[in-house]
Amino acid sequence: MFKLLIIEDDESLYNEIKERLTQWSYDVYGIQNFEKVDEEFIQIKPDLVVIDIQLPKYDGFHWCRLIRSHSNVPIIFLSSRDHPTDMVMSMRFGADDYIQKPFHFDVLIAKIQATIRRVYNYNTDNIQLKTWCGATINYEKNSVTNEHGTVELTKNETYILKELIEYKNKIVTRDQLIHSLWEDERFISDNTLTVNVNRLRKRLDEISLGKYIETKVGQGYIAKDVYSS
Repeated sequence: MFKLLIIEDDESLYNEIKERLTQWSYDVYGIQNFEKVDEEFIQIKPDLVVIDIQLPKYDGFHWCRLIRSHSNVPIIFLSSRDHPTDMVMSMRFGADDYIQKPFHFDVLIAKIQATIRRVYNYNTDNIQLKTWCGATINYEKNSVTNEHGTVELTKNETYILKELIEYKNKIVTRDQLIHSLWEDERFISDNTLTVNVNRLRKRLDEISLGKYIETKVGQGYIAKDVYSS
């Protein structure tokens, strides 16, 4: 049974979310002390986190940053604020998805199910290691290693890289990536993909690999094995 941590201070909303998710056989936990979210996260060890942006004491971005400092657990943000920058910020802090309040519970459940399938199923491939541009990619550990060091990726970043390398030296369209990553393009914005790819490229820059991920304007992205300036 998958353990879900719902970081939501609206008690009535939390109870309704818990009731709906329990019907889908998820093991649902809430937060007892909103000043110690990180500590409770460590104790619960959830498989997925749903977190509201507006919380007592510290906002969801603060807690997402702390969780990301020691865990790649998938994170879905909730927000009642109608600001496009909230979605951008959530992705920059390492979130896997974003839901605008008010939301339909079927959408929340679909996003949770899609995220769990994506994160916990694709690692069952027989090939866990991949070599690309002199680097070793460990799909199980979400890491890329070469002579310059090792960088750790989020689940989304690893999956995007995996998709691009699978079609190495060929253009992967934005629609193809969105469909593969989120399974249903109705639940994801084009801007979210841009943020994820830019973050992936920035991480790869740390070990001199970012330049091998090229943007093809109006088409998509391509993972090259030879750099062309």
